[in-house]
Amino acid sequence: MIDFKCPTCTKPFRIPDEYAGRTAKCKACGGALTVPGDPLPLPDAPAASGGASITIGPKTPMRTRRLISDAQLMADAFRNSGLIRILQTEGAPPEIYRVEYRIRGLEPTTNPEHPLPRAVHLVEIQLTADYPRMAPKCKMLTPVFHPNIDPSHVCVGDHWTAGERLPDLVVRIGELLAYQAYNIKSPLDAHAAMWADLHTDKLPTDPRRIRPAELE
Repeated sequence: MIDFKCPTCTKPFRIPDEYAGRTAKCKACGGALTVPGDPLPLPDAPAASGGASITIGPKTPMRTRRLISDAQLMADAFRNSGLIRILQTEGAPPEIYRVEYRIRGLEPTTNPEHPLPRAVHLVEIQLTADYPRMAPKCKMLTPVFHPNIDPSHVCVGDHWTAGERLPDLVVRIGELLAYQAYNIKSPLDAHAAMWADLHTDKLPTDPRRIRPAELE
């Protein structure tokens, strides 16, 4: 992270490293400011899928730099995790991640009062053209029974910011699958919300720590 102050009003800022060299307006006084640091802070970086290295030059778009940084963060964060594994990526640098979670969760049955245990889940995370300004699109590739997940959407919260790390979002999805996090007040799956409300004694379905030490 880069710590600096507005040269006009001295308001302090803390900005992710990938924004070094970027110009903006101070939210406090409206004055012009430039994030200090080398505007090309990243070295040549390999794609997460193991493809050829990607060279960053003077004209490399800011979004591409962010994608390269994300790929390295994802590889580092989950390299030694027994619960989360990056199965596949698409793009160079990656814009789509398919992630495997070995977490004890639930899957639906024809009777919503009796969901079944499920130990392996697959999730697709797509970094759209508006990323990182907008949150990634996340969807399940395997059946799941959870108040905040439906077949086409994983509700990862309404407070995404451009500075949030992609691995943190991946961990948050894992915490949902484990029922370490859920919201029954505005559910995507009403049956799962009702079940969770009536069976708090069975939650979380997986109490293990999901966040790897590399993200601390």
